[in-house]
Amino acid sequence: MPLSKVESGPADSSTTPQTLRVDINQMPRVLLRITRLALRHRGRMALAIACSVGSAAASLALPRLFGTAVDEAQFLLRGGNSPQATVNAALWTTAFLAITATFIRGILTMYAGYLGEYVSQQVAYDLRLRFFRQMQNLSFGFHDRVHSGDLITRGMLDLEGTRVFIQNGVLQTVSLLLLLGFAGVMMVSTDPQMAVIGLLFVPIAGLALARMGFLLRVAWLRIQELMANLTLTMEENLQGVRVVRAFAAKKFEMSKFDKASIDTLNQAYKRIILRGRGLSAMTLSFYASMGALLWYGGHQVAVGAMTAGRVMEFLTYMSLMQTPIRQVAMIFNSAARATSAGSRLFEILDLQPEIADRPQATQLVAGAGILRFDKVGFAYGDAAMALSDVSFEVRPGQTLGIVGPAGSGKSTIASLVPRFYDVTEGSITIDGQDVRNVTLASLREYVSLVPQEAFLFDNSIGHNVAYSDPWMPDERIIESAVTAQIHDHISTLAQTYETRVGERGLALSGGQRQRLTIARGVAPEPGVIIFDDSAAAIDSVTERRVRDALAGATRTKATIIIAHRLSSLMHADEIIVLEAGRIVERGTHEQLITFGKTYAATFRMQSQAATLDAHQLAPGDDTV
Repeated sequence: MPLSKVESGPADSSTTPQTLRVDINQMPRVLLRITRLALRHRGRMALAIACSVGSAAASLALPRLFGTAVDEAQFLLRGGNSPQATVNAALWTTAFLAITATFIRGILTMYAGYLGEYVSQQVAYDLRLRFFRQMQNLSFGFHDRVHSGDLITRGMLDLEGTRVFIQNGVLQTVSLLLLLGFAGVMMVSTDPQMAVIGLLFVPIAGLALARMGFLLRVAWLRIQELMANLTLTMEENLQGVRVVRAFAAKKFEMSKFDKASIDTLNQAYKRIILRGRGLSAMTLSFYASMGALLWYGGHQVAVGAMTAGRVMEFLTYMSLMQTPIRQVAMIFNSAARATSAGSRLFEILDLQPEIADRPQATQLVAGAGILRFDKVGFAYGDAAMALSDVSFEVRPGQTLGIVGPAGSGKSTIASLVPRFYDVTEGSITIDGQDVRNVTLASLREYVSLVPQEAFLFDNSIGHNVAYSDPWMPDERIIESAVTAQIHDHISTLAQTYETRVGERGLALSGGQRQRLTIARGVAPEPGVIIFDDSAAAIDSVTERRVRDALAGATRTKATIIIAHRLSSLMHADEIIVLEAGRIVERGTHEQLITFGKTYAATFRMQSQAATLDAHQLAPGDDTV
């Protein structure tokens, strides 16, 4: 499936299988790649194949033993010259050897299955780590385009479909080829005519399998896309469950999920029907060959040209092949699923991150901490320029304020400093070092971004504050919480800093979550710190206390504050006003008021609104 398909998100449920583009040549490439992953575990794979060889050899000993037993019994019944005791001993010996061969076959088959499962789980473990690592490495631009529900499906369901092929595909194919190959050779060497009749089903079954394999490939590709759509629907509902309840949209969400589930179920039924048809064609051709073999062999026995033991031997060969023949359908089903799932999985693993360390990237050398934008321009993909000709400088101990309407480029500036995106024009430097020429790890250790979204992990408060350094001293955690004006609240909790915040921090109010993210941002003592409207959910009184505390914590840092509330920026050394990605005003608060333009008009409007609110609301801890 081409990447453009991935970037468009999960497929619409109205898409029919006929519209899916299937690369026939993709199956051998993907399956060979999965096989190579398994062969990295050479020792266990070699042992598994050896067990399969032994199991096949034990199985192929049975036809000759049964054929000999039948001939000896027939000889005894016809009154042969050998003593009955001798014949009985021979029969008992044959029975013992048959039981021994069956026991050996069972043990070797079981151990080969265990080794196959072990290797497949090891490959799944490696792929799981690689996929998760890739999620951390891929740029924000990729995550902007691809829905997380689709990625979860690829990293879980598609990965499982890839893993299963190692056990149900690779090793089963080896066992099948060994058994059919050895059986075919022994049948031909024993009686070529009987062998031809017995193997007549092979070309018919081959044609049925070829058709089934292609159709199953299409069916599994469709199922994987529908499962991605189903995961997306469920994830979106869980994330927005409060909105769903607030608007009494339960019936609508249920109908949406039910439709996605029915589409997936119907496609699963189609896959089962395809597999059943292929299996029926193979089984019918197999029993037709066995019937022909029995008719021909019986006729030969009747005219005295062949012994009953020889017919029994060939029928046993056919019986031994019955189970592997049935497994062929399972192998083709597993291969079709692995091709669809593996192609989707490898598509992500093969991506090269848009934002990555350059070949000659060096560690950022911490100096004075001067951040400079030099005629920076930026565009998201092929869209219009989000920033144009933006230049400014922030020195240690200085604070730069950025204001502007929604979509003016404020958050874009915040994302460019830690290099979540690369500039389209111009450059960004820290102490003269272009951020594109230093390692991402060293850059992001030096630059701390406190985002607008107050996301917290479902862990303790202390863990969330010390996220950048899990071994951070408790004193530093408390100091950061004090700076963010959240320590007093934490102290009232029964478990204080060991209190779990719940999924996405929902056990806390919006203002409390934002103050915890501020504490997390200042905890590592970065060289450059950026606050991207990170006080929007905090009331004015608390925000003022936070701002006063931050002034001490950032007095030696280059600081950028992005805000809609202009009172948050009045203390800034310089304020720039953005409109449509361009700087239209810049100066101190007093200078911008004097200019009497956009900034001054916005400040007057916010001041009047604040005066009205002061008469109606008493300031509270988390009043927005």
